Amino acid sequence: MSTVDKMLIKGIRSFDPENKNVITFFKPLTLIVGPNGAGKTTIIECLKVACTGELPPNARSGHSFIHDPKVAGETETKAQIKLRFKTAAGKDVLTQKATKMEYKAIESVLQTINPHTGEKVCLSYRCADMDREIPALMGVSKAILENVIFVHQDEANWPLQDPSTLKKKFDDIFSATRYTKALEVIKKLHKDQGQEIKTYKLKLENLQTLKDAAYKLRESIVQDQEKTETLKNQMQELEREIKNVDEARCFWNSRNAIEILLRKMKTPMKN
Repeated sequence: MSTVDKMLIKGIRSFDPENKNVITFFKPLTLIVGPNGAGKTTIIECLKVACTGELPPNARSGHSFIHDPKVAGETETKAQIKLRFKTAAGKDVLTQKATKMEYKAIESVLQTINPHTGEKVCLSYRCADMDREIPALMGVSKAILENVIFVHQDEANWPLQDPSTLKKKFDDIFSATRYTKALEVIKKLHKDQGQEIKTYKLKLENLQTLKDAAYKLRESIVQDQEKTETLKNQMQELEREIKNVDEARCFWNSRNAIEILLRKMKTPMKN
């Protein structure tokens, strides 16, 4: 579970811009008591700003939230909020928000401490959105921090407001709109995947047909090769027989020629 340990406030509402005021939060409960104007609500507002970056209602872009410099006779007031908390995983985190009268953020730093080595790792607002990083580290949504945990006293009666506002608050808290959009995306993906599956099934059937045809052709080629080998053997046998016949013919022709020659030699020549 995420827990808040300490918070430093400087230059916010009635808190002096020259002195650092540190509030320590105890477990399991911290009670904040004091007269009107002591800064009880300011503490909750600073927690909300440090965690969500959202100003309290009617803050006029920070002018009524940051200490008025005219009270101190100055032209500028630099305000600062430091919050130290443990994440849901038990990691120490220090976040710092510094502002001036125009409510222009000067610097926001997120510092994590490794519980094993004690090493500090700093993350600047230039590298990440602090208003998203802090709720994520605390394991609590921004809507719950704004409307449930650090809800301002002027907005604490939102459950009794008109139905449209109430619906929007509950949608933010329970992420109903995001759930609906995610569900629509899932349905669309399911439909697209179904269409792709049908296409792949048709391709698979076509490939199966081609595969069967290829097997048949392969079997036919094997049979033709066997027939070709048989015919080659038969041709070799016939060639040998033809060669034998030619040799026999040559032998008989030579024998006949010799017999004719012998007969001519035996017959007397006529004058």
